[in-house]
Amino acid sequence: MTGRLTRAWRTYGGVILFGLVGIPIGVAVGAIDALFGRVLLAISAFRDAHVFALVPFLAAAGALIAWAYLRFGKNTGRGMSLVFDVGLGRENVIPLRLIPLIMGGTWITHLFGGSAGREGVAVQIGATLSHWIGQKLPFRNPGNTFLLVGMAAGFAGLFGTPLAATLFALEVLVAGRLEYRALFPALTASIAASATSKALGLAKFEVALSVPVSFDLPTLGQLLLLGVAFGIVGGLFAWCLGWGKRIAAAHLENPIKRIFVMGLGLSVLFLLLGQGRYCGLGTNLISASFAIGGSGIVPWDFALKFALTILTLSAGYQGGEVTPLFAIGASLGVALGSALGMPVELAAALGYAAVFGSATNTLLAPMFIGAEVFGFAYLPYFFVVCVVAYLFNMDKSIYALQEKAPGIGARQK
Repeated sequence: MTGRLTRAWRTYGGVILFGLVGIPIGVAVGAIDALFGRVLLAISAFRDAHVFALVPFLAAAGALIAWAYLRFGKNTGRGMSLVFDVGLGRENVIPLRLIPLIMGGTWITHLFGGSAGREGVAVQIGATLSHWIGQKLPFRNPGNTFLLVGMAAGFAGLFGTPLAATLFALEVLVAGRLEYRALFPALTASIAASATSKALGLAKFEVALSVPVSFDLPTLGQLLLLGVAFGIVGGLFAWCLGWGKRIAAAHLENPIKRIFVMGLGLSVLFLLLGQGRYCGLGTNLISASFAIGGSGIVPWDFALKFALTILTLSAGYQGGEVTPLFAIGASLGVALGSALGMPVELAAALGYAAVFGSATNTLLAPMFIGAEVFGFAYLPYFFVVCVVAYLFNMDKSIYALQEKAPGIGARQK
């Protein structure tokens, strides 16, 4: 009996220990996410109430962000690229200073109207803290497990979707391959982070759809068309983001000058185009997409949010891409749903998930974020649309250092 217990512990003991360690990591990351998210929402509300007083100073705010990174950041300005390098074994350290710099830079970006997200911040916070903790613990050969645990916790703590967060962390580093070693601790950390941020007052966005579930041939045809459109738009966003960053850096090499000059132009655009409608996260567009049949959305909302987010991030402002991608997908879904004659709230929900998946080159995470936000009854719809979007995204990703697993057929480069 003792021998069996010993063999069982050797087989499963490490998994159990990793899972247990994931819980306090999740609690810590969830608490930071709650602070970051609640302050960000308060800042966004304050900006919306004072758009014309704050947006004109976007350029000066950007120069401050760029100066802070040059003065104090060392290599932390690489953001998600640094996280990917560590996760893929090309770097060993993520400085803890990344956490206050990315949080402060994102708060400033949103206060003065930049069109950016928050997911990248949460994932970087989680990855930095968890990786640092992992280096202090006596685990042998943990590989990138602690990094992935932190990425999952950061995503889950901000969005309240632990299943999607776990899958996102496991599949995002290498498209077409899941990092199963981190599965259990990433799940425990995600659940802990989501519960902690919720307990600390960070509300989860969710919508209870009331569309009857049916899977007939006409519906399948509509889903296929939506998947193609969402895949192309997500892939195009990823390509444009990489292109925009390269062009901006080539023409304005000094990062302070780059963000200041582009910030001046962005201030004008944000005020002229909707008087601040396209500033910030894009949660206003998401809310409008699910209110009274999407009547608050106009057909060009997705295109303007798309373009202004690309410009904001190319200039060097801090934040992420995912929440704007949710907004782009949802508002595009309203336009396409109306054209296809299907319930616009369902089309908006499918766009919310699928454009995110196609832009990040992930498959499972968008299916489950759709299910966790809009209801598991609609998982078959999310499955079909996200699969098609994944196939039509031109194999692009907003994460420039994302690798491709060997042996994945036509998608292999």
